[in-house]
Amino acid sequence: MAPSTRSESPARSVLVGFGLAAFAYVLVNVLVTPLALLEPALGDPNQQADRGLTIVMLLLNFGGFFLAGAIYLAVTDRGWSFVDLRIPTFGDWAWAIAATLGSILFIVVFGFLIQFLELPQSSNQVVSLVGDDRILLLAMFAIVVFANAPAEEFFFRNIVQKRLYESLSRDGAVLAASLIFALVHIPSYVASGSLSGMLVSLVAVFCGSLIFGYAYARTDNVLVPTVAHAGFNLFQFGLLYLQLEYADSGELPSLLLETAVAFVPL
Repeated sequence: MAPSTRSESPARSVLVGFGLAAFAYVLVNVLVTPLALLEPALGDPNQQADRGLTIVMLLLNFGGFFLAGAIYLAVTDRGWSFVDLRIPTFGDWAWAIAATLGSILFIVVFGFLIQFLELPQSSNQVVSLVGDDRILLLAMFAIVVFANAPAEEFFFRNIVQKRLYESLSRDGAVLAASLIFALVHIPSYVASGSLSGMLVSLVAVFCGSLIFGYAYARTDNVLVPTVAHAGFNLFQFGLLYLQLEYADSGELPSLLLETAVAFVPL
């Protein structure tokens, strides 16, 4: 594992990280706004938007992170050699499995904890978009594997977190990148609940990001957190599908389903 090159102050490096996230957020909105104008229901959680347009919007959303990362690599002359992507070793797969299971265990325990403490919570905007559309929910399985997880891990881990290595320790970079990752998700929760509920949800997103970020820091292979992130979201959407199909019938423990799908940190 190569040592970090400390060439600037930590404060400036963190500001650059926030700037990169802000740039990606603006770029994503530039891509999806025309579609939202075409289909106003995409911006209204109380309406069911056209399924095809919803899928296109989600793909454009995650594509914005790919594009933001690619622009950064081009402008800074880092090039694609900056991307830590290789065939996983046995150790890489061990970390990927551990991060997947660790994130699932965390969200279940965290979910039960907020139920026990009766803490408020906000649902993710994506869950509102999916609604009770089972076909769209099934499409989300492919979206999280081929678009969501690769895009977010490429940008927040291989671009933002790796950029933070230039002035922070690896643990410090994981913490800072996870904070940035959580703050970027504010728009996904702000319209669906109270301020306290949004904060609880962002804590869950932050902690999940810590797990993915640490796995990347230990392996220097962006495929590792990508696999873990995808596995985590597949678990949640799988339970969401079960909730739609069986929760009302009493065949499955609804409390388990509700706590496990309370947070979907896409």
